[in-house]
Order: sequence, then C-alpha cells, then structure tokens
Amino acid sequence: MTIDIIDLTQPEYSNLSPVQLAMVRVAQGKKDKLTAEAEEEKREYVYQLIANHTYESSTRTMGERAIDAKLTADVDVVREDLLYQLAYEALGSEGNENGPYRYPENPNYNLSVSQRFLVVRQYYMDITDDPQARIRAYAMDTLARTYLGEYYQTLYDLLASYC
Repeated sequence: MTIDIIDLTQPEYSNLSPVQLAMVRVAQGKKDKLTAEAEEEKREYVYQLIANHTYESSTRTMGERAIDAKLTADVDVVREDLLYQLAYEALGSEGNENGPYRYPENPNYNLSVSQRFLVVRQYYMDITDDPQARIRAYAMDTLARTYLGEYYQTLYDLLASYC
C-alpha cells in the first residue's frame, strides 16, 4: 500500500506508534476507496455522455471537474480527521498522573479496544522471540482479559498461530 494521504518523511513514519500507523493505514484505505469510486463515477459519466452523443461537449469537462472537486473535498475530510486522530493520540500517549502510558504498567484506557489490541500485541511481540514463552506469558496475563475484553481470545489465537 502506498501511503500518500499525508506527507511524512521516513523518520517521521518510524516515530509513529503502532496505533498511529494503523490510523494512517485506515485513512489511506478510505482515500483509495474514494478515489476508486470517483474514477468509476467518471467512467459511468463518460459512458452516459457517449450514449447521449454529447461526449465532445463542455458538459463532460464540467462533470469531471465536479467529480474531482467532490473527491478532493472528501479526501480532505479524511486527511483532517487523520491529522486530528494522530494529534489526539500523541496527546493521549503522553500519560497521566501515574506516569507515561505503557502496557502493562500504566495501560491507556482512552484507547479503543482495537487500538488496545495493537498495543498489547506489540508488547508481547517485543518481550520475547520465543512463541511458546509468549503464549504462556499472555495466558497468565489477567490484566489483558479485562483490558482487551472480547479481543482477548483473538489475540490469544493470533499468538498461538506463531507456535
């Protein structure tokens, strides 16, 4: 996937957390979907003009510009939402009165469950390279059961698949 929803240098991408990277990928997917839909809408518009024998008219240019303008506006909304989410996540990742957020010492309950899933997965992937030790440690983690809720079993199955 080519990331072009926002302009960041390679070092800036490297500094993004797993949660922020997931946000960027979701936003890029939305942009790609909007772009594909706009291209399909243009194609259908051209076919309609051809069927009506008006392809060479100025109507084609105006119609395509309108579709492009709508696409630009929609992509701008996605981009602004992403930038807001990244800024909010950066603020939320700083911590609270118990110190900086870090699983399991000081988990961030402001994250969505899917973001918590990514944080806990990254924690277990970083603590050891041994998949058996990783799954045993995760199975004994009582905090993860409440912190992840319904995603606990999903992460267990993912970690077990590495064994």
